[in-house]
Amino acid sequence: MFAKWGAVVAGAVTAAAVSGGTLLGLVQPSLPSPPPDVPTVDIPVPSKLPTDLPTQDIPSIDPTRPSTLPPGPRPTPLLPQSVNIALKVERDGRLSVSEQVFVQARKTMTRHQPLLIRAGDDTDRVFTVEDVRVDGNGTTEVTGDEFVMRLGEGATTVTYTVDGAVTDAGGRQQVRWQVAGGWDVNLRLLRASFVAPDLPSEVVCLAGRRGSEQPCSSAITDHGQVLRVVQEDLPAGERVDLSVMLPSGTVGGAGDAEFAEVTVSAFALTPVSGVGLGALAAVLVGGFVLLWLARGRDTRALAADVGPVELLVADGGRVAFASPDGVLPGEVGTVVDEHVDVADVTATVVDLAVRNYLTIRRAGQDWVLLRRNPPDEALTGYERAVWRALLGDATEVSLSQLRGRPLDLSGIREELYAGVVRHQWFARRPDHERTRWLLAGVLLAVLGVAATVVLALTVGHALLGLAVLIGGLGLALGARFMPARTRRGSALVQQVRGLLGYLRGTDSATVPAADREMVLSRSLPYAVVLGETAGWLARFADLDTAADGTPGIYWYEGEDGVDGLVRDFPAFLRELDVVLTASGQLR
Repeated sequence: MFAKWGAVVAGAVTAAAVSGGTLLGLVQPSLPSPPPDVPTVDIPVPSKLPTDLPTQDIPSIDPTRPSTLPPGPRPTPLLPQSVNIALKVERDGRLSVSEQVFVQARKTMTRHQPLLIRAGDDTDRVFTVEDVRVDGNGTTEVTGDEFVMRLGEGATTVTYTVDGAVTDAGGRQQVRWQVAGGWDVNLRLLRASFVAPDLPSEVVCLAGRRGSEQPCSSAITDHGQVLRVVQEDLPAGERVDLSVMLPSGTVGGAGDAEFAEVTVSAFALTPVSGVGLGALAAVLVGGFVLLWLARGRDTRALAADVGPVELLVADGGRVAFASPDGVLPGEVGTVVDEHVDVADVTATVVDLAVRNYLTIRRAGQDWVLLRRNPPDEALTGYERAVWRALLGDATEVSLSQLRGRPLDLSGIREELYAGVVRHQWFARRPDHERTRWLLAGVLLAVLGVAATVVLALTVGHALLGLAVLIGGLGLALGARFMPARTRRGSALVQQVRGLLGYLRGTDSATVPAADREMVLSRSLPYAVVLGETAGWLARFADLDTAADGTPGIYWYEGEDGVDGLVRDFPAFLRELDVVLTASGQLR
């Protein structure tokens, strides 16, 4: 190669000489010839040189080309977006690296070099970069899992050492490092040299996207036993991964926990996954604290010792019934258990009869609901929905007829949920709130599963995906506790507990005789929804229905008067529950 270089130089010199002589002849002015009569002076010239002079003193004017070029590397012209890298394996097992990067004028180059690389056999290579020095226009940063270079225009040299590049593998020592990777621009040319205390026994150099098996442009060992790697036109983001096998014991320190290859499970606790787990824990703890504070209000309302609530208002020797906070029987159950149940609708039917809209009649083994007064504006939306679902435009309907036709109770459920929000017992509909949180939890859990799989198969930190999965499951399980009632709702729950105490502790003898039928009737729907029907009827078994001036119970038609009511009415409630449950829309 040097001979060719000399031929090129000689040819260039000869061409330059010929061209220069020609040009000189063209531009040299010609002198006039002297006249013939001008005298001349002859200067004697020796016919031969003296023979007694030393040979080395005889001057020579013949140009000659040197047979060899001076020793030493020839300068390489600077090429923008090119990198020259020198790698040296030290005796202690560390890898010394020097990177000379040439950045185009008014441009920048940034490299994000990963410090955790999947080895392909369920192990990861973990590297540590230390002793970083920058000579030129740039800065560097070493984080937990990457080494970042940010370089400005011109030539910059970055030197550093790498721990973890040398490991023991199968009776040999392996040196591995990504000499290029994570650059944000295309590299036009990459040159790398690699030297170690002993000769490489095997070299693998891969270029391209992560996971590809495409070899580098060139990876050869020269006559000086230096491994030289060349890669041209490396696209942004792609890597050059160099793996060199050395004889066992070439360097010390390989395999030490400080800088050896370590088997790192995808589910190992890393700084990244640790931060993610910490953030998730903070969110979960914060969410459960808020839920506990809100639910704690309900818990205290349910656990507090509440005496009977006085629901009978005295006025001029007579008494009147007043429910707490104006709550209707059907709304009591929805506020207490946050669901619209069959018992809520059954209690509403009884309440419509007590308020003179229906009559409940015993007809042999069947029961009949008769229209008494048409529904008016005094009824709430859910009460009108109950009327439409059971009677519609009919004047009467039997429970046996209701069993034979499908019932649409969806309007009742919608109206009841809307009503408890309208009365500000809940901030949002309980059913929608639970469903929304449940769906959010399920979706988050699905995303957590997908993230766990992807992270485990790629960059690791799979604990982040597990954290999302656990958060989603926790959210889905906690959906049943959403939402908390408002303060007004919690206060109503406490009053309902007082209402229950009233139903269990009231003695009919303390009620004026003329008002006993009214107290029995107006309180009965609340006893139905709270499960105190039998006990409440038993307390008024000796009721004199004529004491108010009208014989019989105005809303009930059956045999044996009050005795028949006490005996048969629970059977009516059971039959109505069966009809409503058969719709499949209420529990």
